[in-house]
Amino acid sequence: MAEARTYRRWVEAGDLVAFNVTVRETDLHIRASADLSKEALRAVKKYRAILEIYIKRHPQFLTSLKPVAVASDAPEMVAAMSRAAERVGVGPMATVAGAIAEFVGQDLLAFSPEVIVENGGDIYLKSLRERVVAIYAGRSPLTGKIGLKVKAAATPLGICTSSGTVGHSLSYGQADAAVVLAESASLADAAATAIGNRVVNADDIPRAIEFAQTIGDLVGVVIVKDDRVGAWGGVELCQLSV
Repeated sequence: MAEARTYRRWVEAGDLVAFNVTVRETDLHIRASADLSKEALRAVKKYRAILEIYIKRHPQFLTSLKPVAVASDAPEMVAAMSRAAERVGVGPMATVAGAIAEFVGQDLLAFSPEVIVENGGDIYLKSLRERVVAIYAGRSPLTGKIGLKVKAAATPLGICTSSGTVGHSLSYGQADAAVVLAESASLADAAATAIGNRVVNADDIPRAIEFAQTIGDLVGVVIVKDDRVGAWGGVELCQLSV
């Protein structure tokens, strides 16, 4: 994961205070108006406990590669994960990184008007100014060459990435990066997984974008495979030199 973590310096947010919070598998890089390490740690522990207790009672939530229905009284984060997974036909844990980033970020907004929470390449962003987020696509020659401009009015926003060539997350595809923007980071994470699963080679990009268009509630999508890129929706790409 050391290679993948290099993207952490690619979020344009030098005006904010940066800090990390790690609890077991959860490793967050956060930027806010002040060092909110204590508040973030409290939030991470809270949401991890919620998820761990639910999984202990319903172990299929952890292991299933297909959507899992939950009861109407399920915890809010668990319900959000289940809904997102159902929308795109993946297992609920395909949403976990985006969900943790989103729910921790929402808690931190009580202490800071701007928050960026990055969790394994999945981002929850609330900003008062335009930000540029570079796209990390592993060994693709486009890595570090293209980014997303995100206007303040478009936030809060989830920006989640799935890759079949970077990291250890399960993917049935070989996309260098399938990036999804959505108001819900849980949905963005699930959709990125489902879209990335459909890209084995660059010729699959149009088909994957057609699938993305059927999901609903997505702001936009960017897919990178080798030296080719496809985009759809409300995304503004820009050239970078990282």
